[in-house]
Amino acid sequence: MNYKKDLFSNYILKERKIKLFLLVFVLLLIILFFLFASMGKVKISFMDIKTIILYKLNLIENLDSNLLSKEVIMFNIRFPRIIISIFVGMGLCVSGVIFQSILSNPLADSYTIGVSTGCAFGAVLSLFINMVFGINLHIMFLSIVFGLITLAIVCAIANKKGDFSSSNLVIAGIIVSSILSSAISFIKNIAGEEVSVIVYWLMGSFSAKSWSYVYLCVPVVTIGIMLTMFFSNELNIISLGEEDSMSLGVCPKNTRKKFLIIGSIITAACVSVSGIIGFIGLVVPHMIRFSVTSNNKYVVPLSAIMGGILLLCADTFTRVLFASEIPVGVITTLLGGPFFIYIFMRK
Repeated sequence: MNYKKDLFSNYILKERKIKLFLLVFVLLLIILFFLFASMGKVKISFMDIKTIILYKLNLIENLDSNLLSKEVIMFNIRFPRIIISIFVGMGLCVSGVIFQSILSNPLADSYTIGVSTGCAFGAVLSLFINMVFGINLHIMFLSIVFGLITLAIVCAIANKKGDFSSSNLVIAGIIVSSILSSAISFIKNIAGEEVSVIVYWLMGSFSAKSWSYVYLCVPVVTIGIMLTMFFSNELNIISLGEEDSMSLGVCPKNTRKKFLIIGSIITAACVSVSGIIGFIGLVVPHMIRFSVTSNNKYVVPLSAIMGGILLLCADTFTRVLFASEIPVGVITTLLGGPFFIYIFMRK
């Protein structure tokens, strides 16, 4: 009886520690938000930020003339960029949690089954049509459409013999991703002088992002994260394996499809506004599982906050420290690549 009581007490204590950890992450993210908003070629003090925000909230009637230009910089340039970098980091990390859990593969993320490549193909196709034919197709729309089409094709290939297993999904994803990568290369070759726009977009960047991108990305990512957290118990169960899932009353096939759709839509929303940003969705969930907990109930929110922090730091690093801005996707790949090798060698 004492053993059960001690076990329960330890469980409650661990939960409290995890919730405290989550609270610290959230507070750190808020602090970094305002700290990085003040940094750049034009320095904006915290008092100036406070005054500008109060003015925007109509709590101050007039704004000093020397703060008007800073208001434009802060609200039209820095705030949208910071918000997008945070939510893209959140979305990519949560999609990484989803794909690693449903595929039971520590090296899985949205690139493993070709979803990111499908989203990138849709976005590149939209850019190409806009540049060559002058037809303004919405990047996010085509990105989501081709991401879901890619997912449907991968699932159809994986389920050809009625065996909708994780290994079949990975193999089908690699095949479809290779084909789509070749299609992207083909579009780059026929784009002519405009190919630089496509190449730069594919590297992943948050430069020149306006509030319109925020309004498109943030709701999709937020809803996707909330759904993932709501169904986190099913994500825990399916990660145990197909036999254990069925014995606990969860249908692996239907649950896997549900999470594949959620993860794909989150990925499409992120890729359409930022381009391809690799390894964030691979690295962060592992950091949380190794250092904090493996329970997806907490892995999902912790990965989201941690992903937002890391991508925000990486983007600010490229924005502030270099004279000519380096695409943030380059930085994340340089940092995530060695970690990928470590995981592969160990696991």
